[in-house]
Amino acid sequence: MKKFFIISLILFLILVTAFIKNSTKRIEDEIFAFSEDIRSLKNSFENIKLEQDYLSSAEKLLEFQILYFDDELIKKEIKNIKIIQKTKNKLNIKELEFINEQ
Repeated sequence: MKKFFIISLILFLILVTAFIKNSTKRIEDEIFAFSEDIRSLKNSFENIKLEQDYLSSAEKLLEFQILYFDDELIKKEIKNIKIIQKTKNKLNIKELEFINEQ
């Protein structure tokens, strides 16, 4: 009876160890896949950020204005910009709201 108990305990421990090992392997595979996705998204983000920074810099915008628009563009104060909404043949004009404004 003692031998049966020891053998069954050893088999139980082997099965539990195999189950835990398979579970951790699956989790490691998922972590690796997520890491690869994050690396790809970081690369895309860096490229898009570089493009946005390059295209929206003040010098670049002034260069594009001179190159493409000549005298068609005029400078406006941002506080003078209004939002126009049309609802059922009625125009509503409201002030532009800023997110960081207190």
